[in-house]
Amino acid sequence: MKIQIISEKIEPAVLAKLTNAWFKTFVKFVVDVETSQMAVGGELHSDAEFLLLENGADQSNLWGGNFFPFKSFDQRIEFTSLINIRPRDNNFSMEIEDDNIREKVITFIESLLMNPDDNLA
Repeated sequence: MKIQIISEKIEPAVLAKLTNAWFKTFVKFVVDVETSQMAVGGELHSDAEFLLLENGADQSNLWGGNFFPFKSFDQRIEFTSLINIRPRDNNFSMEIEDDNIREKVITFIESLLMNPDDNLA
């Protein structure tokens, strides 16, 4: 299944297909924290990042991670991606280090992928 760019809540069946397409237990995502768009799916965060950049995104607004829809809400989000290593944006590791950006990512995941009460089971 191709990477999906979304700006509205994804259907649970589509999220399940994107999850099963590559890794079975999780799906990769890249969030544009300024435009509220998210690229979901694919094998590499860089592929999702590229799609958003092609659509006019600014790289400093793009942050990647992994989403585990079958886990409990407090364990669903990993803020880890190679695309997050950006010293020019004051992020020196694969983890999203800025708490404000993490909060934005959580907000987008809750509104576009799954809120805390949703599940795919």
